[in-house]
Amino acid sequence: MTDFDADSWAARFTLLSDPTRLRLVAEMHAHPGSTVAELAASIGITENAASQSIRALRDQGWVRSEKVGRRVHYEVVGDAIVHRILHDIIGVGHITPVHRHDHAHP
Repeated sequence: MTDFDADSWAARFTLLSDPTRLRLVAEMHAHPGSTVAELAASIGITENAASQSIRALRDQGWVRSEKVGRRVHYEVVGDAIVHRILHDIIGVGHITPVHRHDHAHP
C-alpha cells in the first residue's frame, strides 16, 4: 500500500462533503476577502449558518481570516492541494467582480 496520511485526507474530504461548506469554500476562493454577511448572502444562507461552517473550515486549516476594523474578511488558504481540488475536481474558477470592498476602509 502507498504510504499516505489517510486520516488527513478523510478529514479534508469530510469537510467538503457538506454542501454549505463546499459552497463557502468555492465562494471564498472566487471572492477572497469576503465577509460573513457577503458570503451568506451570495450562497443564500443565514450569517449564523455561514459562521458555523466557516469556523469548521478555519479549524481544519482551509480558511484564514483577517480582521479589518470591526469586519472580518475570509479567504481560502494558499494551499496547492486545496487550489487543485477547487479548480481541477470541482471546476471553480476565479471571478473578478466589478466592485469590491476596500480593505483599507472598514
